[in-house]
Amino acid sequence: MITNYQKYQNTIKSLSGKPRLLLHSCCAPCSSACLEKLTEYFDVAVYFYNPNITNSEEFNKRLSEQKRLVETVYGDRVKVIETEYNSNEFYLAIKGKEDLPERSIRCYECYKLRLENTAKYAKENGLEYFTTTLSISPHKNADWINEIGESLQSLYLVNFLNSDFKKENGYLRSIELSGKYLLYRQDYCGCLFSRDKRR
Repeated sequence: MITNYQKYQNTIKSLSGKPRLLLHSCCAPCSSACLEKLTEYFDVAVYFYNPNITNSEEFNKRLSEQKRLVETVYGDRVKVIETEYNSNEFYLAIKGKEDLPERSIRCYECYKLRLENTAKYAKENGLEYFTTTLSISPHKNADWINEIGESLQSLYLVNFLNSDFKKENGYLRSIELSGKYLLYRQDYCGCLFSRDKRR
Protein backbone atom coordinates (compact mmCIF):
# COMPACT_ATOMS: atom_id res chain seq x y z
CA MET A 1 0.00 0.00 0.00
CA ILE A 2 1.40 3.42 -0.98
CA THR A 3 1.28 5.83 1.93
CA ASN A 4 0.51 9.53 1.80
CA TYR A 5 4.13 10.30 2.55
CA GLN A 6 5.37 8.04 -0.24
CA LYS A 7 3.11 9.91 -2.66
CA TYR A 8 4.59 13.18 -1.40
CA GLN A 9 8.13 11.91 -1.94
CA ASN A 10 7.31 10.62 -5.43
CA THR A 11 5.88 14.01 -6.42
CA ILE A 12 8.95 15.85 -5.12
CA LYS A 13 11.26 13.56 -7.09
CA SER A 14 9.32 14.16 -10.31
CA LEU A 15 9.32 17.97 -10.15
CA SER A 16 10.94 20.11 -12.79
CA GLY A 17 11.83 23.61 -11.58
CA LYS A 18 9.94 25.15 -8.66
CA PRO A 19 6.19 25.18 -9.39
CA ARG A 20 3.88 27.56 -7.52
CA LEU A 21 2.14 26.00 -4.52
CA LEU A 22 -0.64 27.37 -2.34
CA LEU A 23 -0.23 26.20 1.24
CA HIS A 24 -3.35 26.40 3.36
CA SER A 25 -2.25 27.26 6.90
CA CYS A 26 -4.17 27.04 10.14
CA CYS A 27 -1.50 28.79 12.23
CA ALA A 28 2.14 29.84 12.30
CA PRO A 29 3.41 26.90 14.41
CA CYS A 30 1.95 24.28 12.07
CA SER A 31 3.19 26.12 8.99
CA SER A 32 6.74 26.53 10.30
CA ALA A 33 8.01 23.01 9.58
CA CYS A 34 5.90 22.70 6.42
CA LEU A 35 7.39 25.88 4.95
CA GLU A 36 10.90 24.77 5.84
CA LYS A 37 10.35 21.62 3.79
CA LEU A 38 8.25 22.98 0.94
CA THR A 39 10.22 26.11 0.05
CA GLU A 40 13.10 23.89 -1.05
CA TYR A 41 10.96 22.52 -3.89
CA PHE A 42 8.17 25.05 -4.52
CA ASP A 43 7.48 28.74 -4.92
CA VAL A 44 5.12 28.90 -1.94
CA ALA A 45 2.29 31.26 -1.02
CA VAL A 46 0.54 30.84 2.34
CA TYR A 47 -3.26 30.91 2.32
CA PHE A 48 -4.76 31.79 5.70
CA TYR A 49 -8.39 30.69 5.52
CA ASN A 50 -9.89 29.50 8.82
CA PRO A 51 -13.55 30.39 9.43
CA ASN A 52 -13.65 27.67 12.11
CA ILE A 53 -11.67 29.81 14.58
CA THR A 54 -13.71 30.76 17.63
CA ASN A 55 -13.75 34.54 17.23
CA SER A 56 -12.16 37.40 15.29
CA GLU A 57 -9.69 38.21 18.09
CA GLU A 58 -8.23 34.69 18.00
CA PHE A 59 -8.32 34.69 14.19
CA ASN A 60 -6.38 37.95 13.98
CA LYS A 61 -3.86 36.80 16.59
CA ARG A 62 -3.08 33.67 14.59
CA LEU A 63 -2.95 35.62 11.34
CA SER A 64 -0.57 38.17 12.85
CA GLU A 65 1.76 35.39 14.02
CA GLN A 66 1.60 33.78 10.58
CA LYS A 67 2.66 37.02 8.93
CA ARG A 68 5.44 37.59 11.49
CA LEU A 69 6.88 34.12 10.94
CA VAL A 70 6.90 34.48 7.16
CA GLU A 71 8.40 37.98 7.25
CA THR A 72 11.06 36.94 9.77
CA VAL A 73 12.19 33.78 8.00
CA TYR A 74 11.33 34.26 4.32
CA GLY A 75 10.92 37.99 3.74
CA ASP A 76 9.29 38.64 0.38
CA ARG A 77 10.06 35.12 -0.92
CA VAL A 78 6.77 33.87 0.55
CA LYS A 79 3.51 35.79 0.32
CA VAL A 80 0.75 35.51 2.94
CA ILE A 81 -2.72 35.70 1.44
CA GLU A 82 -5.22 36.93 4.01
CA THR A 83 -8.92 36.15 4.04
CA GLU A 84 -11.66 37.84 6.01
CA TYR A 85 -13.00 36.13 9.10
CA ASN A 86 -16.46 34.70 8.51
CA SER A 87 -17.50 32.05 11.03
CA ASN A 88 -20.89 31.64 9.34
CA GLU A 89 -19.16 29.62 6.61
CA PHE A 90 -17.94 27.13 9.21
CA TYR A 91 -21.24 26.80 11.05
CA LEU A 92 -23.09 26.30 7.78
CA ALA A 93 -20.65 23.56 6.73
CA ILE A 94 -21.05 21.58 9.97
CA LYS A 95 -24.78 22.22 10.47
CA GLY A 96 -26.46 19.24 12.12
CA LYS A 97 -23.11 17.88 13.34
CA GLU A 98 -22.54 20.27 16.23
CA ASP A 99 -23.02 17.58 18.89
CA LEU A 100 -20.61 15.09 17.35
CA PRO A 101 -17.27 14.50 19.13
CA GLU A 102 -13.83 15.67 18.07
CA ARG A 103 -12.31 13.71 15.16
CA SER A 104 -15.77 12.86 13.85
CA ILE A 105 -17.38 13.66 10.49
CA ARG A 106 -17.74 17.24 11.77
CA CYS A 107 -13.95 17.59 11.48
CA TYR A 108 -14.09 16.02 8.02
CA GLU A 109 -16.50 18.73 6.88
CA CYS A 110 -14.22 21.40 8.37
CA TYR A 111 -11.20 20.02 6.50
CA LYS A 112 -13.25 19.93 3.31
CA LEU A 113 -14.43 23.53 3.69
CA ARG A 114 -10.91 24.88 4.09
CA LEU A 115 -9.32 22.70 1.44
CA GLU A 116 -12.00 23.47 -1.14
CA ASN A 117 -11.55 27.20 -0.65
CA THR A 118 -7.81 26.69 -1.07
CA ALA A 119 -8.26 24.67 -4.25
CA LYS A 120 -10.58 27.33 -5.69
CA TYR A 121 -8.08 30.10 -4.99
CA ALA A 122 -5.23 28.09 -6.49
CA LYS A 123 -7.23 27.40 -9.63
CA GLU A 124 -8.44 30.99 -10.05
CA ASN A 125 -4.96 32.42 -9.56
CA GLY A 126 -2.93 30.00 -11.65
CA LEU A 127 -1.01 28.13 -8.95
CA GLU A 128 -0.01 24.63 -10.03
CA TYR A 129 -0.33 22.90 -6.64
CA PHE A 130 -2.20 23.20 -3.35
CA THR A 131 -1.88 21.47 0.00
CA THR A 132 -2.43 22.11 3.72
CA THR A 133 -0.52 22.20 6.99
CA LEU A 134 -3.30 20.27 8.73
CA SER A 135 -1.60 16.88 8.42
CA ILE A 136 1.31 17.97 10.62
CA SER A 137 -0.86 17.62 13.71
CA PRO A 138 -1.06 14.20 15.40
CA HIS A 139 -4.69 15.08 16.17
CA LYS A 140 -5.70 15.35 12.49
CA ASN A 141 -6.70 12.48 10.23
CA ALA A 142 -4.17 12.61 7.38
CA ASP A 143 -6.05 9.96 5.39
CA TRP A 144 -9.18 12.11 5.38
CA ILE A 145 -7.21 15.24 4.49
CA ASN A 146 -5.57 13.57 1.52
CA GLU A 147 -8.79 11.89 0.40
CA ILE A 148 -10.45 15.31 0.28
CA GLY A 149 -7.48 16.91 -1.46
CA GLU A 150 -7.43 14.25 -4.15
CA SER A 151 -11.15 14.63 -4.81
CA LEU A 152 -10.75 18.42 -5.13
CA GLN A 153 -7.82 17.92 -7.50
CA SER A 154 -10.19 16.15 -9.88
CA LEU A 155 -12.91 18.75 -9.41
CA TYR A 156 -10.79 21.89 -9.88
CA LEU A 157 -8.07 20.44 -12.12
CA VAL A 158 -5.24 21.75 -9.95
CA ASN A 159 -2.60 19.41 -8.49
CA PHE A 160 -2.95 18.39 -4.86
CA LEU A 161 0.30 17.68 -3.03
CA ASN A 162 -0.51 14.56 -1.05
CA SER A 163 1.30 14.74 2.27
CA ASP A 164 1.62 13.74 5.89
CA PHE A 165 3.79 16.48 7.33
CA LYS A 166 4.03 14.87 10.76
CA LYS A 167 6.33 12.21 9.25
CA GLU A 168 10.09 12.39 9.80
CA ASN A 169 9.55 14.30 13.06
CA GLY A 170 7.63 17.09 11.33
CA TYR A 171 5.47 17.79 14.36
CA LEU A 172 8.51 17.85 16.66
CA ARG A 173 10.25 20.23 14.26
CA SER A 174 7.24 22.56 14.37
CA ILE A 175 7.55 22.69 18.16
CA GLU A 176 11.28 23.45 17.89
CA LEU A 177 10.70 26.25 15.38
CA SER A 178 7.86 27.67 17.46
CA GLY A 179 10.27 27.94 20.36
CA LYS A 180 13.01 29.44 18.21
CA TYR A 181 10.76 32.21 16.89
CA LEU A 182 8.68 32.56 20.07
CA LEU A 183 5.46 31.83 18.21
CA TYR A 184 2.08 31.90 19.86
CA ARG A 185 1.02 28.24 20.14
CA GLN A 186 -2.67 27.91 20.87
CA ASP A 187 -3.81 24.93 22.95
CA TYR A 188 -6.83 24.00 20.82
CA CYS A 189 -7.47 23.44 17.12
CA GLY A 190 -9.53 26.54 16.54
CA CYS A 191 -13.25 25.88 16.77
CA LEU A 192 -15.58 26.37 19.70
CA PHE A 193 -15.92 22.62 20.12
CA SER A 194 -12.19 21.88 20.33
CA ARG A 195 -11.72 24.80 22.73
CA ASP A 196 -14.48 23.62 25.05
CA LYS A 197 -13.09 20.09 25.08
CA ARG A 198 -9.81 21.45 26.48
CA ARG A 199 -11.59 23.00 29.46
